[in-house]
Amino acid sequence: MHMAVHNITFDCADPYALGTFWSRLLGQPLSADDMPGDPAALVAGPDGAPGLLFLRVPEDKTVKNRVHVDLQPRGRTRDQEVARAVELGAEVCADHRRPDGTGFVVLTDPEGNEFCVERSAAERGSA
Repeated sequence: MHMAVHNITFDCADPYALGTFWSRLLGQPLSADDMPGDPAALVAGPDGAPGLLFLRVPEDKTVKNRVHVDLQPRGRTRDQEVARAVELGAEVCADHRRPDGTGFVVLTDPEGNEFCVERSAAERGSA
């Protein structure tokens, strides 16, 4: 028997606010019972994929994440998703896009957790 990843957990100051950001970014709802001020919030993964669990902790984030999420757009381009993520409150941390269209962008969520946006499958297929 093997184990399966159930959730990917983020320590944070405001689980509901951070969960709301990720819910909007991923187009997945927060759990119906999550409310502002709760000590935890969950964005369930689609079709049995791992969820994102946000837990309140007292300490601030102080160093670069050792684990991060890589996102691949569906129905939009990498650049469209980067712009949308910034509109939702993310910040570009490092831009690794290349003149030939390859590469990725590292962003941070509103609490400073890093994540990457890669090219979409369509963009990869057209290269």
